[in-house]
Amino acid sequence: MAGVPALSRPRRGRGARPGAVRPLGAEDTLALLEASVVHREGDLLALSKPPGLPVRGATGEPSLATLLPTLSRRLGLPPELHMVKAPPRECSGLVLLSGCRRAAERLQRFFSESRRSGGFPVTYRAVTVGVPAEPQGEVCTGLQREQRGGTVAVVPVAAPSRRSLARKEVRRTVTRYRVLGAAGGCALLQLQPRTAFPGQLLAHLTLLLCPALGDHERSVPVGRVLGQPFLLPAEAARPPEQVLDEELERRLRLEPGPRRRRLPLHLHLEQLALPAAVLTAPPPPFFLRTLRLLGLPHGPPAPPPH
Repeated sequence: MAGVPALSRPRRGRGARPGAVRPLGAEDTLALLEASVVHREGDLLALSKPPGLPVRGATGEPSLATLLPTLSRRLGLPPELHMVKAPPRECSGLVLLSGCRRAAERLQRFFSESRRSGGFPVTYRAVTVGVPAEPQGEVCTGLQREQRGGTVAVVPVAAPSRRSLARKEVRRTVTRYRVLGAAGGCALLQLQPRTAFPGQLLAHLTLLLCPALGDHERSVPVGRVLGQPFLLPAEAARPPEQVLDEELERRLRLEPGPRRRRLPLHLHLEQLALPAAVLTAPPPPFFLRTLRLLGLPHGPPAPPPH
C-alpha cells in the first residue's frame, strides 16, 4: 500500500481511522530482518533495515539492539553481534554487523579514516521534492543541535566561531551530492557524506531547498512563492507533516484530505565501501514504487563519482 511505512500495517476493524497504522511486533520485525540479509561472510553480516526501526528504541519498543540476540541465534551466528554501521530510525538501508568485537572496531576505524582522507565510504539515495540548481556539488555548513521544547533540532550555522568549533558545540559538515534523474519537479539524488553528524543529510537537503520526500520535520522551513522555493524562519513553520502540491499528490496516488497516509522517508543507505568489497542493498518496495510513479530512474546503483 502506498505511503505505509515498511515497519507498519494498516489498522482494520470497526472504529479504525482511515489510513491509521500500527507498528509491527517483534516477531514480524525479526522475520522481516531475516528476509533482508544481503551479505554474509564469516562473522560479518549485512542486512537491509526497514524505515521506522530504531537502532536503540524506547522501553518495550522493538529495536535492532533488542532484536539482535534472537536474530543471531536464528542465523547461527555468534551470540553477540556488534553494530558497525546503521542508518537512523527514519531511514531504510544497510546495517553492518560483526560477531567479533575487534573486527567491528577495525571497520569503524576504517570508515572514520576513509572520510578523513577524503573518501566517501557511505552512499545514500534520496527522492527529493525539488531539483538542485546544479547537477552535482557539495553542501558545506556548520551544524549544531538545539533543544526546542520537547524536541532536539539540527540547526545550520553558516559561519561558526572558532570557540564553538573548539568546544564542539558546532560541527563542520560536508555532503557531496549528484542528481541521478529529475522529473516533474522531483529528483533522485546520490548523497555521500564526508562527515558524520546526526541529521546531517536531511539538514543539507533542506539547505539545497530540496527536502527529502517524507521528511515531515526538517522539510517544514522550505516554502514556495510563485513556484520558487525559499527558507522560512523556523518559528514560522509549524505544519505537522510535509506539504505537497496537488499535482504531486495525484502522481503519488495519495489519498485526498488531511488524513491521508503520511509518506515514509525516502532516504536509503544504499552502499557501504569496505576494504575488500562494496555492499549494496536495493531500496525498499515503497521507494521503488515512488520512482516508477514519478518517472525517475530505478535501475541498479550508479557507480560513485571519483
